[in-house]
Amino acid sequence: MTLIELKFVLAVAQERNFRRAADKCFVTQPALSLGIKKLEEELGVSIFERNRNEVTPTAIGEQIIAQANIVLEQAGKIKALAKLGNDPLNGPFKLGMIHSVGPYLLPEMIPPLVNAAPLMPLEVEENITSTLELQLKNGVIDAAVIALPFNSAGIETMPLYDEVFNVVVPAHHPWAQRSSIAPEELSQEKVLLLNTGHCFSNQVTQACPELSRKGEVLQGNSLETIRNMVASNLGITVLPAMATAERYQNPLIRVIPFSHPAPSRRIALAWRKSFVRVEAITVLGQVMKSIANHTDMLSVDA
Repeated sequence: MTLIELKFVLAVAQERNFRRAADKCFVTQPALSLGIKKLEEELGVSIFERNRNEVTPTAIGEQIIAQANIVLEQAGKIKALAKLGNDPLNGPFKLGMIHSVGPYLLPEMIPPLVNAAPLMPLEVEENITSTLELQLKNGVIDAAVIALPFNSAGIETMPLYDEVFNVVVPAHHPWAQRSSIAPEELSQEKVLLLNTGHCFSNQVTQACPELSRKGEVLQGNSLETIRNMVASNLGITVLPAMATAERYQNPLIRVIPFSHPAPSRRIALAWRKSFVRVEAITVLGQVMKSIANHTDMLSVDA
């Protein structure tokens, strides 16, 4: 049994396809298939069920894959310790971010992060929460900025800030001159939200339950697309506070706060408990909390 064979197993588990897994491992498909077959023969079990359309793990294969992930993470931990020596802020950091946070937090955090850790460039992955959770567990990313609750075995979280939601309407909408909107009023309107699978959409519908029961909801691919759809008079939307900052204002839309208490969410940093670069996590958390401290729309009471 070798680490390379275990890497092959994880690649196939993630891709569910031998060709894509081989490409991911930078080897030929026959070499990858031979490596997995050799491991299966050594262990005396089948790790994967193979058919024409899909490759799926067997019951014992699921357990082997989970253990292989632990072994490879521990091996990576040894390499990281040797590479980083006494400086965990030296080397790229792979950070995942949910779509409703990344475009707004990232431009704010890069300058102070460069000052705090100039030798730690960020490699950023934007995705939905479920995918980031999987990537975090598999070691594809080092940490993720997500919205709580985020309960996942083996994962630590650090609350960063609380962020309220705002209503956004076309400039000539009847609500445009209102000073506040009650959550239940959204069910009277055509509301544009992110596609199913985005945690922000779930947070909005939980905060405005009448919207799920009798409202009309349309979906968009990104918050910026939705903002432009509102400007085109296709409906109204709800955006997180950072997405309604002055730099994102548009004369064709109006931003209106919710009535008190406004719906909100808590943003946090998540990482594996076994992750060795603890100081890097600390610096990232300090940078993001500092941004919240200097942003009126955010609260660091978390």
